[in-house]
Amino acid sequence: MLNTAQTQPTHPAGRPTGRIDLTAHRQPQDRRDRIALGVVKFMRVFADAFFSSRYGHRAVVLETVAAVPGMVGGLLQHLRALRHIRDDQGWIRELLDEAENERMHLMTFIKIAEPSRFERFLILMGQGVFFNLYFLLYLFAPRVAHRVVGYLEEEAVISYTQYLEKVDAGVIENVPAPQLAIDYWSLGADARLRDVIIAVRADEAGHRDKNHEFADALKAG
Repeated sequence: MLNTAQTQPTHPAGRPTGRIDLTAHRQPQDRRDRIALGVVKFMRVFADAFFSSRYGHRAVVLETVAAVPGMVGGLLQHLRALRHIRDDQGWIRELLDEAENERMHLMTFIKIAEPSRFERFLILMGQGVFFNLYFLLYLFAPRVAHRVVGYLEEEAVISYTQYLEKVDAGVIENVPAPQLAIDYWSLGADARLRDVIIAVRADEAGHRDKNHEFADALKAG
């Protein structure tokens, strides 16, 4: 059984990831939060139906979608800061860093899972649909948009924890980590899939907490 809090590797940007709470869940406080959670639970049904326990392939498709919110949020925050001629308080850089980080997750798991043509088609369709829906959501309800991402990242932490348990149980082979991942997370030369999952899960926990903070800040005005 995994501990609910574990020490994680150092982030490639030099920011220690510290100890993360693997069971953290933000209880919905109002109708908007409940809508955000409902949307994420609905999306989870489709992910489970398509990929079941094929965690590597699930990661490939979901990380494609996960890389969208940061880029959309960064773009719209940039335009908002220009319109209002004000400082963005670090939001733009944080969101663009999130998008880049999620893209690196995708590039890593493509090396591990090698998606089929059908999964590449799902990536194309999923990204196209999600980008447009999330753009409109962020444009008109940025607080809900950040809450959706916070809940999505909660689910990501759960999925990667399950993935790790399968590796530890020997159900999924603990293959060598791709060189891309070793370089990005500054892992050891002998790093394995297990090390990659732990690093990715720590990233997702950070995005979870940050997006809930953004939603809270927007709620507070």
